[in-house]
Amino acid sequence: MSTWFITGCSTGLGRALAEVVIHAGHNAVVTARDVATVNDLAEETPDQVLAVTIDVTEPEQVKEAVQQAEERFGGIDVLVNNAGYGYRAAIEEGEDAEVRALFETHFFGPVAMIKAVLPGMRERGSGAIVNISSIGVQLTPVGSGYYSAAKAALEGMSGALQGELAPLGISVTVVEPGAFRTDFAGRSLKQSETVIDAYSETAGRRRKENDTMHGSQTGDPAKAAVAIVTAVEANEPPAFLLLGQDALFSYRHIAERRAKEIADWEELSAGTCLDDCT
Repeated sequence: MSTWFITGCSTGLGRALAEVVIHAGHNAVVTARDVATVNDLAEETPDQVLAVTIDVTEPEQVKEAVQQAEERFGGIDVLVNNAGYGYRAAIEEGEDAEVRALFETHFFGPVAMIKAVLPGMRERGSGAIVNISSIGVQLTPVGSGYYSAAKAALEGMSGALQGELAPLGISVTVVEPGAFRTDFAGRSLKQSETVIDAYSETAGRRRKENDTMHGSQTGDPAKAAVAIVTAVEANEPPAFLLLGQDALFSYRHIAERRAKEIADWEELSAGTCLDDCT
């Protein structure tokens, strides 16, 4: 039995992951900004589940939640940074305050969570950190530039973190899901109040009033949750995990296109060293 700490468990992937973890017999710290949305999980299995209020953008709440978890279960074995939401806007339309809030949730919040759990993991010489990112980091779709940038920051940090923690017995896994049947593109999606007509045929097509993706996603959150648990429990957890056939297809297509562009411009790229370099 291990103890999982999962942020953002009220709906979607976080909720599905909490249910899979609990069903597997693990201890679970399930969190949400409104704890009432996850209390039912704790009521069903009170000895196994701790429901905690947490806004990951509030450092004191992060510290208090981790302390409660450690006091209850003795330590945190797996941290899953899942809490988040979508934000759509053309780059020019993005409101500064909303963009900063997005980064607070998707980058600085996970960093605070990681810093809070690492002392205990280092002391035990074991642990796993799972950072939920998005295939949007690769796709960089119009209208989601700020969201993609926030997730790209999370991935860049995670790569360095993996190198720092691997010798200490702690794994780091970045998960890039594709489109899953959650409310991410519905209730959980924010967008700029500013609308510039010049972007109506690009970013504008992905505004909530024009987008038809919500409710038609092909990914199953329950299966994604099982996949995450399987990856974490592997002898050598992956540093990078794609979830969804769409994510696999998109990543391979982008990789092939990028490889071709590198080859096409190889001479120009290589021709920038000093004249006496070899």
